[in-house]
Amino acid sequence: MHELNQLRQYAIPLKADKANYEPLMSSIGDCRFVLLGEASHGTAEFYRERCLISKKLIQEKGFNAIVIEGDWPDSYRVNDFVKGQSSDPDAYAALGGFQRFPAWMWRNDEVFEFLNWLKVFNGRVNVASKLIGFYGMDLYSLFISMDIVLEYLKKVDPVLAERAKKRYACFDHYNKDSQLYGYLASYGERLHSCEQEVVEQMNEFLKMKEYIRALGSTKKDEFFSAMQNTRLIKNAEEYYRAMFSGKFSSWNLRDQHMVETIAEIDRHLSKNLGVPAKIIVWAHNSHLGDARATQQSLSGELNVGQLMRQKYASEVYSLGFTTYQGYVTAAAEWGASAERKSINPGLEGSYEKLFHQLGFERFLYIFKDNPQLRAVLPSKLLERAIGVVYLPQSERNSHYFYANMTNQFDAVLHIDTTEALKPLEKYAPIPKEDAPETFPSGL
Repeated sequence: MHELNQLRQYAIPLKADKANYEPLMSSIGDCRFVLLGEASHGTAEFYRERCLISKKLIQEKGFNAIVIEGDWPDSYRVNDFVKGQSSDPDAYAALGGFQRFPAWMWRNDEVFEFLNWLKVFNGRVNVASKLIGFYGMDLYSLFISMDIVLEYLKKVDPVLAERAKKRYACFDHYNKDSQLYGYLASYGERLHSCEQEVVEQMNEFLKMKEYIRALGSTKKDEFFSAMQNTRLIKNAEEYYRAMFSGKFSSWNLRDQHMVETIAEIDRHLSKNLGVPAKIIVWAHNSHLGDARATQQSLSGELNVGQLMRQKYASEVYSLGFTTYQGYVTAAAEWGASAERKSINPGLEGSYEKLFHQLGFERFLYIFKDNPQLRAVLPSKLLERAIGVVYLPQSERNSHYFYANMTNQFDAVLHIDTTEALKPLEKYAPIPKEDAPETFPSGL
């Protein structure tokens, strides 16, 4: 009881209808990168709070972009919409690219409302370089990105397009099946690998970027997007080979690609703005909390949170989210339909159970520059991570890992009882696909 009373002293209670974010904004200070996590891909409150905090960062601290745990092509379509550069009539249409399982992760009510707000906000911005962007940092769009690169090169230089087409033809035998490619490229002979071709294409793009940019006239953003798709193709090819090779972690390759993408967005925006850009990142806690403070590090895994701290140090601020009980939108297995599933109460020995015992419906803990709180909060407890698949029957093994939360995040926002995210297509069947090696039902 004495420990709980101590912990209550450092909690900042938050009201659902009028949250006091000022302590958080003050703690963020002048950080250029704010990483906003989530303990599940299907909790409405996590998305809602993330949107509210992002609005404040944009309005009060001049942040320039949102980068999400989503594919580049799908997110860039949204980017064009919120900047008023799209033929999509509304946010529902702009989110149309997000068809890959789990579509509800971005095609949901909270994101829909945020994008409408962002488009209106951008409508009041008079300088093109200051429009707030919306980008994706994941790498699952291997074949879609190839199509986009070829289409772009056809417009600027048919000769370059033909060379790229010949290189990418290496993938023609795999029926646009990334996992089939990865399997054959890993266990087969060099005959099956397209590594050399994608590296050559990437190197050519880099070597000729000034020429290609000039051919694209003044459309710097269009060239930038083509460049990122080319980079993605190279990294995705390596990722899918790594899934089956066992030589190194494909999780690491994926998160390294995410950080590489954030860095490229930073360079692009900073150059256009003439000042260092300020970027908000939306992804799961397991990506944005520093892996060195979690069980992940024992198996040699790193993540975005760790790499960002190593690369940008004090310019990075990370906020995690937790919940004790409620409901979540998730599937029973990879590729299955979304369901509204009941969340088991937090396990004994977990941060979720400890936070529940404090008695607040929602509260904020700020660890940064708070040695007293860091000293009193247990340094090793279980922490829950629910991805797009939720397996309550095997929850301890599927969804919990050990962590030191005070080192993992700069702050954490706990909401004791949460509700399920509402997909735009209310629990409609979703086409089944092969599961990526890193799908988050366990860590």
